Amino acid sequence: MIRAAMSVRTEQIRSLLKSEISDIIRHLNDPRIGFLTVTDAEVTGDLHYAKIFVSVMGADEEKEQCLKALRSASGFIRGEFGHRARLKVIPELTFLMDTSIEHGARIFELLEQIKKEEDGAENA
Repeated sequence: MIRAAMSVRTEQIRSLLKSEISDIIRHLNDPRIGFLTVTDAEVTGDLHYAKIFVSVMGADEEKEQCLKALRSASGFIRGEFGHRARLKVIPELTFLMDTSIEHGARIFELLEQIKKEEDGAENA
């Protein structure tokens, strides 16, 4: 019973992190932060740590610069989140690149390539 309540609370915090962090980042005035989306958040059970996953449009160098900017601003972002969320414990934030979109696109490309090769073999 307690475990279920904790997971519901953790899910609420995860959802709150995603929406609030996304809004806070949108208002940052750092040219290194380009077009990005907060795709997910993972929170530890004790709510002391959170991983924030972001997807960034652009070249690898732009993505790396964006991550550096987010990591540099993590204290500010955490403070802003604390003011908005009014939680007893404000998690330490770690920003990570979410590469699932690129992986999905690569899988799609490979499947298309296989389909073309199979179609070519049937027509030969």
